[in-house]
Amino acid sequence: MTNNDQPITRGTILRIIAKAALLFVLLNLIYAWANPLATLGRTSIYNWLVPGRERIPFGENPASYNLSLFQLDAMFASHEVSAPKPADEYRVLVIGDSSVWGILLHPNDTLAGKLNELRLTTPDGRPIRAYNLGYPTISVMKDLMILDRAMAYQPDLIIWPTTLEAMPSKKQTTSPIVQHNAETVLALIDRYHLPINPNDPAFVHPTFLDRTIIGQRRDLADLLRLNMYGFLWASTGIDQLYPETYELRAEDLEASEDFYGLPKPLRREDLAFEELQAGIERAGVAASQLHVPVLIVNEPMFISEGQNSDIRYNFYYPRWAYDDYRRLMSETAESNGWYYLDAWNIINGAEFTNSAIHLTPKGEEQLAAVIAEEIMHLIER
Repeated sequence: MTNNDQPITRGTILRIIAKAALLFVLLNLIYAWANPLATLGRTSIYNWLVPGRERIPFGENPASYNLSLFQLDAMFASHEVSAPKPADEYRVLVIGDSSVWGILLHPNDTLAGKLNELRLTTPDGRPIRAYNLGYPTISVMKDLMILDRAMAYQPDLIIWPTTLEAMPSKKQTTSPIVQHNAETVLALIDRYHLPINPNDPAFVHPTFLDRTIIGQRRDLADLLRLNMYGFLWASTGIDQLYPETYELRAEDLEASEDFYGLPKPLRREDLAFEELQAGIERAGVAASQLHVPVLIVNEPMFISEGQNSDIRYNFYYPRWAYDDYRRLMSETAESNGWYYLDAWNIINGAEFTNSAIHLTPKGEEQLAAVIAEEIMHLIER
């Protein structure tokens, strides 16, 4: 040992550990104060090193090269809609539930994909391009939240398929993505005076500690995974798993007339009409644009002919509730001047897959043809 060599004592080790711990605490405090998660979410390899995804990220199986997360900035940054809008493009955003996202469907077989296959153009020759912004939970409030964020991407038209299952007032805060974006949702509740309790315990309000590196370790890991999956997704095109077999939508049904415990007949206040109106109003104040029209579509559903089909249309709906909903929706759309298409029974039952609202590629093609006519009518008005 030379004169310059100092033995590493226990005290030296403790001082090193103490300094490292202090530095770690300091970094966490600075991180929590800066709260950079949204900025990190907008930092993406998509639409740069790899193409943007054709669907909002959703999935729990790593083999699908996809994942579910709650960070809206990262979700939109990974989507093709966040790429610069071509100067001549007529941009159509399609929002909604899992039927829009496309469970069991390849991206080109979804409603947005089938609309794009039609190669529609506006009367002045601009190509009409549809973007799939569906997300697989059923809630009008969830759709409104996505619509609100999507207005930053310069839509010219919004297509909004929905169904009664998305409408019960008591369901509006049950979607996890709504619960974990409380700040965004509460701002919408306040802006449009929505009949949703802002103190609903379902909302997740991060504490200061939750905003530290330790508190956001799962969120940070999700951002890393989403970007790493981008290379695998880009090389394979896989963003969900496609089972060889699956259980078909229910044909024989329970003899139950219950629908979320709601009384007969359904009342307007039982359903999320205010949230629909808020979406239409939000689209009407698009930055740097005039009014952006919204076409609300009562999406097609499977109509059973099996056991107890005289009581229920399908797994989701007793006949009385759905009939009341259609009446209320039609009356509300007419009285408010909404653009509305009631497509509830236009698709043959054979074109539904594992759910009363999930369509086959042929079913999506048929629906796209009907909606395409509405698009052209809206453009020509």
